Amino acid sequence: MNPLISIVIVNFNGLRYLGPCLSSLGIQSYEPCEIVLVDNGSSDGSAGYVRTHFPGVFLVETGINRGFAGGTNAGIKEAHGEFILTLNNDTIADTKFLENIVKPMIADSRIGMCASKMLFPDGRINSTGICISRSGAAWDRGIFEADTGQYEDESEVFGPCAGAALYRRAMLDEIGLFDEDFFLYMEDVDLAFRARRAGWICRYIPRARVIHILGGTSGINSEISVYYGNRNLLWYVIKNFPVRTLLISLPWIIGRNCGDIPFYIHQGRWRAIFRAKFDSVKGICKMWRKRKIHEHDIPREEIEKWIHIWSKKHPPRQQSDTGTINPPDQPDR
Repeated sequence: MNPLISIVIVNFNGLRYLGPCLSSLGIQSYEPCEIVLVDNGSSDGSAGYVRTHFPGVFLVETGINRGFAGGTNAGIKEAHGEFILTLNNDTIADTKFLENIVKPMIADSRIGMCASKMLFPDGRINSTGICISRSGAAWDRGIFEADTGQYEDESEVFGPCAGAALYRRAMLDEIGLFDEDFFLYMEDVDLAFRARRAGWICRYIPRARVIHILGGTSGINSEISVYYGNRNLLWYVIKNFPVRTLLISLPWIIGRNCGDIPFYIHQGRWRAIFRAKFDSVKGICKMWRKRKIHEHDIPREEIEKWIHIWSKKHPPRQQSDTGTINPPDQPDR
């Protein structure tokens, strides 16, 4: 018998996306699976809609907006599966999505994470895994590229975009769930770092495909995305970069965190960007204390090989409602 996959979907006022998303999960070729939908205090009738139209979905109502991290954690705690699939509410899954994404993880116990092929509705690439740079910028591999078959080979990547990612429960039991201090954005980068430091690997599965609407929930370049994206950018670096890598990368980190301020002032988001920078610095000590909790003994080189000096070949991540984000910025990496 196949192992159970628990699909955890976080929703906040995303009623217009729930029908297509949940319907696509109801016709999957893989069994068994359970769907856990966490409603983060929506005011648009989302919870009632799910109860009426999708009674087989296990509904968790938090009553408040706990963000992607807190909402996902609430769902995982109610899930029973050996594997946990995190999925954005504004996605539509291919009918063989579950079947394809779980195969490598069943076959290889070293795999703790699987990244999917996320596509925009127009067919361009949204994500084929996470890339990171010395500045702390994180972006989706292949984002905005035409899908011409350049990412059709299964391969190892640093980590998955949590908008459509599979995690092994045994790995989560070892390293912990999403860091709820992040609330929204970069929490999947942080989780991927912790998994990597514990020796787990991630595979990109090109046959596991979903369509994703960019910025469908949180909006593109919104106040909330600018704030959390920029605040958490520094936090995950302080928490996860090896000490030697952190020291070497300081010029890139400082340059990136200062250099994007004029960009957002020009965009009219000066309140959000200044608040983000202030709170990111304010939280450095807390993030540093957290890194000591999750310290592991794998060679530093195993982490550093995934940290790139940015080039135009790898565009920065842009505003999205997926777990990860890197706001548009200057090419300072």
